[in-house]
Amino acid sequence: MKVKIITDSAADLTKELYAQYDIDVIPIRVFDEEANEYFDGVTLEPEKLLNEMKEGKVFKTSLPSYESIRSTFEKYAKLNIPVVHLSLTSELSGTHQSMVLVKNELLEEYPEWDIDIIDTKCGALGQGLVVIEVAKMAQENATKHAIIDFAIMASRHMEHIVTVEDLQYFVRGGRVSKFQGFIGGLLNIKPILHLKDGLLTPIEKARGTKKAMERLVSIMEERGSDLQNQLIGITHGNNIEGANLLKDMINQRYGCEEFVITTIGATVGAHAGPGTLAVFFLNKDFA
Repeated sequence: MKVKIITDSAADLTKELYAQYDIDVIPIRVFDEEANEYFDGVTLEPEKLLNEMKEGKVFKTSLPSYESIRSTFEKYAKLNIPVVHLSLTSELSGTHQSMVLVKNELLEEYPEWDIDIIDTKCGALGQGLVVIEVAKMAQENATKHAIIDFAIMASRHMEHIVTVEDLQYFVRGGRVSKFQGFIGGLLNIKPILHLKDGLLTPIEKARGTKKAMERLVSIMEERGSDLQNQLIGITHGNNIEGANLLKDMINQRYGCEEFVITTIGATVGAHAGPGTLAVFFLNKDFA
């Protein structure tokens, strides 16, 4: 039986990509300063969130609602359709644990149901690229075992290289430690971060956006291999011009032709902020 692929909205894929690859997505909740509740990608689009953040509005993220998780999962439990769910890194969110709790509850009612929940240790489009690849496998009727093996391997070797306009967005949201010397917006210092073992960590800094983008591209060579034959992910915080320039730089340097470019979703955008640029690719150790 064909395996159903599900993820959460931190994967930062577009509605068109979710539909193309038959992926179900569970929205993570976002709250504004007035405690208004939004559902990422459903009642709150990233462009609106990022524009309002630029004006000084503060947003916070929360777990997906119990109802959203249960209704999505139970649909397939009732039909006894096997599921692989790929969740946002548990190091940055309790979303994965929420999925596990609902899974266990449903298995008491549907003990024959076959479901696996994978903590990708990824986020944003790094998570999204893994989701796309396993969804392709599911469409080609790959076995559940093969899908899980690939998902775990790709997740562990997915690079997330990010530069932000202002690291304070991440610091305020508690998603990155406050490293001395990395808060330098007034001096046009652009921090460069990566996701390591599921945690977001600053690795270096560049003076100005152009230098930061050049460094993102050069880090790809240091960490990646066979880049021209990979699907490369780029996300941006309402900065499509920067994303397209980054794409051109990568294409010219490595010959990459297959890209997914998306606006950073509300879940990740609430912490990364406007102006963010990030690139995602598999590293040299992926086999």
